[in-house]
Amino acid sequence: MGRFKIKKRELWIDMTPMSDVMVLLLTFFMLTATFVKPEPVKVQTPGSVSSINVPDHDVLTILIDPKGRIFMSLDKKTDMMSTLDAISEKYNISFTLDEKRTFGSVPSFGVPINELKSFLDLDPAKREAYLSSESIKGIPCDSANNEFKDWVEAAREVNPDLVISIKSDANTKYQVVKTVMNSLQDIKCNRYNLITNLKKVKAVDE
Repeated sequence: MGRFKIKKRELWIDMTPMSDVMVLLLTFFMLTATFVKPEPVKVQTPGSVSSINVPDHDVLTILIDPKGRIFMSLDKKTDMMSTLDAISEKYNISFTLDEKRTFGSVPSFGVPINELKSFLDLDPAKREAYLSSESIKGIPCDSANNEFKDWVEAAREVNPDLVISIKSDANTKYQVVKTVMNSLQDIKCNRYNLITNLKKVKAVDE
C-alpha cells in the first residue's frame, strides 16, 4: 500500500508591520536623543543625595578641573557667537566671521582672551588636544584678571534664560570653587546648579 503524501506549503511571514515598527522606533530615538558635548578634561564630581536634573537647553556649563583651571561652554551655537561679539567689543579685539563660526562650534573653551585667536586658528584635532594638555591655563578668575566674570555676564546678556551649572572635580581646592561663586555673586548671579554624582542611600532598619 503506497504512502499518502502531504503536499508541503511554503511558510511566508509578512515582515512589513515589523519593519514599520522598527522605523518608527528609530525615528523616535533620533528625534528625542540629546547629544552630550565632549569635555576637555575628565572630572570626578563629588557625591550627593540630590536628584534634581539639569535642563538640557539654555545651559551655561562651568567646568573646573582638579588643578583649578576653568572651562566654559554654551549649548547653543548662536549664543556662543553672540557672546564672543560682546566680549570682543569689551576687550576691543576683532574676530573674523570664520573665527566666530569656529568659536560657535567648539564644544568648550578655556584660554585667556589674548590667546583666543591663536586657539581658534588651530585644526579641530589640535584644538581638542590643546584643551586637554597640561600647558593650558584656563579662563582667568582672580582679583587681578577676572575674565571669567566678563564671559558669564556677556552670556547672560545674550540669553537671560541661561541656567548656570558648575561641574567641579571632587579634588579641586575649595578656594577655587569659592572664587568662582564669589565672581557669580559679584554680577548678581545667585542661582546656579552644582553637578554631582548621585549617592545611594542605604535604608536604615527601624
